[in-house]
Amino acid sequence: MPKTREEILKLAEDLNVKFIRLQFSDILGVVKNVAIPIKQLPKALDNEIMFDGSSIEGYVRIEESDMNLRPDLDTFAVFPWSSPDQVEARLICDVYYTNNQPFNGDPRFILKKTLAEAADMGYQVMAGPECEFFLFHLDETGRGTTITHDEAGYFDMGPIDRGENARRDIVVALEEMGFDVEASHHEVAIGQHEIGFKYDDALMSADRVATFKFVTKTIARQHQLIASFMPKPVYGRAGSGMHTHISLVDNRGRNVFYDPKSQYQLSDIALHFIGGLLKHAPGYTAITNPLVNSYKRLITGYEAPVYISWSAQNRSALVRVPASRQQGTRVELRSPDPSCNPYLAFAVMIKAGLAGVKNKIIPPPSLTQNIYDMDDAQREAARVHSLPNSIMHALELLQHDTLITETLGQHVLTHFTRAKRHDWQEYTGQVHEWEIKKYLGV
Repeated sequence: MPKTREEILKLAEDLNVKFIRLQFSDILGVVKNVAIPIKQLPKALDNEIMFDGSSIEGYVRIEESDMNLRPDLDTFAVFPWSSPDQVEARLICDVYYTNNQPFNGDPRFILKKTLAEAADMGYQVMAGPECEFFLFHLDETGRGTTITHDEAGYFDMGPIDRGENARRDIVVALEEMGFDVEASHHEVAIGQHEIGFKYDDALMSADRVATFKFVTKTIARQHQLIASFMPKPVYGRAGSGMHTHISLVDNRGRNVFYDPKSQYQLSDIALHFIGGLLKHAPGYTAITNPLVNSYKRLITGYEAPVYISWSAQNRSALVRVPASRQQGTRVELRSPDPSCNPYLAFAVMIKAGLAGVKNKIIPPPSLTQNIYDMDDAQREAARVHSLPNSIMHALELLQHDTLITETLGQHVLTHFTRAKRHDWQEYTGQVHEWEIKKYLGV
């Protein structure tokens, strides 16, 4: 049940909260906050806290800088690492203009608009992201390195997995903040980990991804480690993904992706949703994989998807249908990585799937063979195309996908594209270690 204003005030008093952090996300997915003392909480709950939007990446110009934070009361949580005499809590906020209209550059608002469209179609969107990350040593100055702290592999345990203590403390902190953690384990690469939390409403899941990332980074620092959500931090090792599971339920709570009488027990709605995900994959990849580095993960050889296809069996496809059926029937999009803004990424994924449902887009046949083992002619015959191979290629395809650009809106599209092009220009102007090794003797 939603918390009321009075319940929040009483809870904060009972927990001896001293400070409140009003959190929101910028366009690039960085969590920002305005910290207020507890005496300002009533004012915050009355939507009276303002901040300077001109100082935030992709927000507004200096002449229109005043913006309003409106807390979502369901997101109240205490930071478990707070000292007993300086207890801090947080509320995730929506951002508004001073004229009481939602800010069209607020990523959370963009996701809420997409979910409202799904609700108008009679569906609630459920999402379950799987966030992978690395734990690395800090150097003597406190900066992160790519030196791993362990030598473990997939599902290994301590003492080989020396990140086990840090991962355990992350899980404890998340649960104290209201997460329902289902599993945590060591991932494929040395130093790589995954913590999975319960599948839930897509907005709540996006909030949890944003929370998960800053909690993980905070606890890692307490263990003298850096938690990295960089998609491909180490050459020659598997990268980190954010495989995202999605399903639709109707007003009676039934999973509409399930049809026991159909092939693969997938309904036409599920197939059309997959069709939309595949059709618009080139257009939304810049959002789900937003870094220059993202495209060093999306290569063959490390189980990351490269080709636009779907399968009810193998993991080489972009969209996989896990074996679970009935209420557990869902599709898994395997391309996103954890550097993305979860609100924007969920919005474009869901919008693509809903467009498939609306337009009854029929996907190509499910592929059972390993796509990486197919040659170009075989992939062409199977109508299997590739994801973009760089952020600049992805931005070009984004611009040509009207559905995705309209989902983002002109404000977000303009500022996101500008930031990514700047990154590319900066990257291409650098001289990298590979070039030194390759060409220094020329």
